[in-house]
Amino acid sequence: MMTITAKIKKSFQKLRKLSNVVYDIAFVTGSGLGNLLTFQENHFDVPYDDIPYFPVSTVEGHQGRLLGGSLFGKNVLLFQGRFHLYEGYSPQDLALPIRVARLMGAKYLFITSASGGLDTGFKPGDIMLIRDHINLTGKNPLVGENLEQFGPRFPDMTEAYPNNLRSIVKEVAKDFEIELKEGVYVAVHGPSLETPAETRFLRLIGADAVGMSTVPEVISAVHCRMKVIAMAVICNVNDYTNMKPISFEEVLKVSQMVTPILSKLWTEIIRRLRING
Repeated sequence: MMTITAKIKKSFQKLRKLSNVVYDIAFVTGSGLGNLLTFQENHFDVPYDDIPYFPVSTVEGHQGRLLGGSLFGKNVLLFQGRFHLYEGYSPQDLALPIRVARLMGAKYLFITSASGGLDTGFKPGDIMLIRDHINLTGKNPLVGENLEQFGPRFPDMTEAYPNNLRSIVKEVAKDFEIELKEGVYVAVHGPSLETPAETRFLRLIGADAVGMSTVPEVISAVHCRMKVIAMAVICNVNDYTNMKPISFEEVLKVSQMVTPILSKLWTEIIRRLRING
């Protein structure tokens, strides 16, 4: 049986054949959010299922492609669509693309995701900058043998979302007059949505938004010593005293509505980012 390290190596070798560029940023997009960047120079465009041992996106709104390109002198790996535990993937499967991106040179991980608001002061279409998270998936991508070439056995999560990077996001939002929320994201396993009692519990423990992704990727990135910026699109607001059903089609509609604003925000963040040597 092939080891995790061997799978990562095979994926990396495939991508290196497509591009020998050293990448600065890995950018993972969520439901309906795959078209946030327009590269000034394109390097490659490959479907996930053409990359050995890569997971494949099975959820509507996830294109399932990896693009390489450059923007403002920074080289970016754009993951158009992500993977989830509820699709049947293991936590280690979710970590594989992040680790491959690190081998490609990426020092930064940028993330967008669709989420449900728990703060009743939020509204659909709001953008929440994630300052911290709570992992309630019951899973961790670092379980098992530690891959020392990527990071330590017990990575510290105190600054998973560094304050200096969040300051850049807030400055850009202010300059562009984009309303930006900030809060704590809680990850649950899914795919069933939260009951009123679960919603009340999540709010009581300090979460401002809930989703089924992001956290495994962030844990993997921090282990790899990558720096993270993550933003969640609030697609609906869960008030446990007055819960209303929401369809996945509504989630996609809100995500697509916010895409032009997010695109402007992320593009300027990349322009202003100073890549550390």
